[in-house]
Amino acid sequence: MSRRILITGGAGFIGGHLAERLVHQGEQVVVLDNLVGGNRAHVPSAAEFVQGDVRRLEDLAPIFAAGVDVVLHLAGQASIRLSFADPSVDLNVNTLGTINVLQACLKHQTPRLLFASSMTIYGPANAVPTPEDVPPAPVSYYAVSKYAAERYVHLTAARRDLGFDFNVTSLRMFNVYGERQSLTNAYQGVLAIFIGSVLRGEPITIHADGEQSRDFVHIDDVCRAWIGAIDTPAAFGREINIGTGTPTSVNDLCDLVLASFGHTRDTYPVRYEPAQPGDMRRSAADRTLARTLLNWEPQVMREAGMARTIEWAKTQIAR
Repeated sequence: MSRRILITGGAGFIGGHLAERLVHQGEQVVVLDNLVGGNRAHVPSAAEFVQGDVRRLEDLAPIFAAGVDVVLHLAGQASIRLSFADPSVDLNVNTLGTINVLQACLKHQTPRLLFASSMTIYGPANAVPTPEDVPPAPVSYYAVSKYAAERYVHLTAARRDLGFDFNVTSLRMFNVYGERQSLTNAYQGVLAIFIGSVLRGEPITIHADGEQSRDFVHIDDVCRAWIGAIDTPAAFGREINIGTGTPTSVNDLCDLVLASFGHTRDTYPVRYEPAQPGDMRRSAADRTLARTLLNWEPQVMREAGMARTIEWAKTQIAR
C-alpha cells in the first residue's frame, strides 16, 4: 500500500529529484513549496502540488489534516551569503519553519520525519573527514539556524509526553550537485555557479586562494540515502553524514570545469576575491555511520557525476 509522503521544498533541486523517485515507486507525494527558490517544473505531474510556506501553519494544516505518513523536510534558506545579509530569514525559514512542521506532526501524530541538515554545522572541525560525534561549532548564521532546527527535531522526538512513536532522522548533507541544479543562482552550488559562468562567457570567481576543500556528492546518491533511510529503524533518532569522504579543492573543481570546455586557468578569466564570511576551509564527510546504518556508499564517482552534470548544463543553455 502506498503512503502519503510530504516533501517540503519539493520543487527545489533535491526535493524535486526525491519527488520524482518516490512517485516512480508508487508513493502518494505531496509537494509544498513557496517557489522562491524552487521551480514548478521540478514537481512530477503525478504529485500533488501545494504552493505554500512552512512559515505559515495555515499552509501546513490542510495537508496534515488529509493524512501524512512521512515528512521529508527540505524547505529552507540555503545561502550562507544571504544569511549574513538578513539573518532573520534563516531564523524564520530554517528554524521557525521547522518548528511549524514539528507542531503539525505532533498534532496529527505523523510517525516519521527526515530533516535536511547540513555539514556547515561542524564549522572548522579539526577532524576531516568529520564524524557525526564531533561537537558542532557553526561559524555562519545559516549553520546556526540549521543546527538549532536539528536540535528541535531530535529533542521533540525524545519527549515522553507525545503519546505516539515519532521517529526522526537528520541527514547532514555535504555539497550536493547534479542535473537540474540552478545555473543562475549565484548564492549556492559552487559547481553549478562555475558551469553557468563558463556557459555565459563570464569570468569564474573564486573566493580566497581556492585551496579550500569541499565534499561533492551526486544527487543520485543523496536520493538513495534519503529513500533508504525512511524505513530503516537503525536510522531512527540519528544524525547521519551524507558525503563521499573525498575532499576536492575549489581550484581543482575550477580546473575540471574549464577542461570540460577546452580551457585552463591560463586561457579563461578566473578572478580571486576575498574569502566570504562563514566560509569553511576544509570539509569532508566521515561516512562510516551511513555505511553502518543505511548500508549506503556513494556510487557516482566525482569525474563521472560532474561530466554528466556539465553535459546536462550544456543542453540547457542551448535551448
